[in-house]
Amino acid sequence: MKNISTYIASALLVGSLMVSCESTELDLTQDPNFLTPEQASPDFFLNSIQEDFARQIDGEATGDPNDNFTTGGNVTGDGFSILGSELTRLMPYNSRDYRSGYQDIDTDDEWDNAYRGILFDIRLMNASAEEAGLTRHIGIGQFIEAYTLVTLVDFFGDVPYSEAVQAPEILNPTLDSGESVYAAALSLLDQAIVNFTNTTAAVPPLDYFYNNDYSKWVNAANTLKLKIYVQTRLVDPSAAASFNAIINSGNYITDTADDFDWFWPGTSASLPDTRHPNYGINYASAGASHYASNWLINLMDNSDDPRLRYYFYRQTLDVPGQDGVAPNEELLTCSLQTPPTHYVTGGFTFCALPNGYWGRDHGDDEGIPPDGLLRTTFGVYPAGGRFDDDTFDAIAQGNDPLSFGAGGTGITPILDAFMVDFWRAEMALAAGQPGDAATHLENALTKQIAKAQSFVSNDTGADLSFEPTSTDVTDFINATVAAFNGATGDDQWDILAEQFLVSHYGNGIETYNFYRRTGYPSTLQPNREPDPGAFMRSMYYPNQAVNSNPNITQKSDQSVQVFWDTNPATGFPFSN
Repeated sequence: MKNISTYIASALLVGSLMVSCESTELDLTQDPNFLTPEQASPDFFLNSIQEDFARQIDGEATGDPNDNFTTGGNVTGDGFSILGSELTRLMPYNSRDYRSGYQDIDTDDEWDNAYRGILFDIRLMNASAEEAGLTRHIGIGQFIEAYTLVTLVDFFGDVPYSEAVQAPEILNPTLDSGESVYAAALSLLDQAIVNFTNTTAAVPPLDYFYNNDYSKWVNAANTLKLKIYVQTRLVDPSAAASFNAIINSGNYITDTADDFDWFWPGTSASLPDTRHPNYGINYASAGASHYASNWLINLMDNSDDPRLRYYFYRQTLDVPGQDGVAPNEELLTCSLQTPPTHYVTGGFTFCALPNGYWGRDHGDDEGIPPDGLLRTTFGVYPAGGRFDDDTFDAIAQGNDPLSFGAGGTGITPILDAFMVDFWRAEMALAAGQPGDAATHLENALTKQIAKAQSFVSNDTGADLSFEPTSTDVTDFINATVAAFNGATGDDQWDILAEQFLVSHYGNGIETYNFYRRTGYPSTLQPNREPDPGAFMRSMYYPNQAVNSNPNITQKSDQSVQVFWDTNPATGFPFSN
């Protein structure tokens, strides 16, 4: 985008010189991708801030097919959810080496969007919003700033904040400790709650999340606090008490109807692309660009998880090497290969799955065959794709309207009621209260499965006779809870963790955090490489940040732990 904008600006400049020697000089020092105070009112700034925030989490709505899902290099702008999803097997990670799998250039866009996009626009908006008394605009900005700061710490550790976004006064901000940035986020949320309750303030024309229902915004702010307290439970002795105080108040997201999600309206592929990012990248004429995770599909298929048909859409029933289908060296090279020894001894699935599920293993770095119209892709939840009704049609967009599925009308789940129930289950199990944990696990599954099922109505061409019945759902939940109650110790943590990961499909930020603070599940498919190196406990600082700011020194490697991760540096039960 930046290159295109530069070319356009250059062309305009040349054109103006040809037309008139008195043309206005173009100021090429202003980045055309970002708003300036002269260009936008607080309303316009807030619109931009909200959209940038969604894309910070879930990436760009258009993508390069040669991204990390296909060739091993992360496409810029994928969003933090993609990074976390790959590392926790919700999506395939295509590198046999953790150290080189993500490089410092891979998070340049996320860093740039956070600082020069979201935070900078918030500062500019506040300058005029404060003067006009637009405290609710400010409150939404404070909430988004708090979430953005916490996420930056979760992925990078110490980050600039107190001196950040203060150019030209401070061009090279120093790093603030993760603890202090988390504390600043909590302070912002306290201020946001006060601003949300100011009933005399004008409201923004477009509140994409809650349509200016500020009681819901207050509950969302408290829910973000719950997330912070869960995240810091290993380092903050008061975190559990603070968590329980909010739970006891009842002022948090308790109902799915009040979930804090970003809704992608879908259908439009032209600028702006309003479809869910994973739909826009995969529902294309050449077929899917991304691969599905063999670990995730295998877990769901073997447990009769009723969400499987909502999460994934199969384009074919004939997977090479499975169900009597002959291996195919061109389409699926590994169908002719022997599984690695550590896969065999661990009992992990390898290469492909039965029942038409065509995905990839963790650490599969093979090239890309012509299988775009064959591989399993995103379903109706949360990406707004097709519901899997045993049609097995290729997803190429053509004249058949059914090939569009839900047209990209999906969501990015950010802070939801089912997430709170999972956090409550985690806190209870950590406190030695497995009975309470089982109750919260049941509540979490009930809410999240119903949420996923509700999206099938967006696919108007789906054959709903293939939907799991209410009995199927009840049996699955009861079996999961019974297994949890019948287990002890590590086995209970594994069951809770597996369901945490499955339920958070679409939000890899939460799964990456959960995995690092608990070390579970221990059942994750390992990397294809027997010794892929130390698991990534944080990301490298972005290349542009290190090169432009002498106050940021690059990490020695990605094994550096963020402040809330006090688990052992080695020997922790991570699956490689």
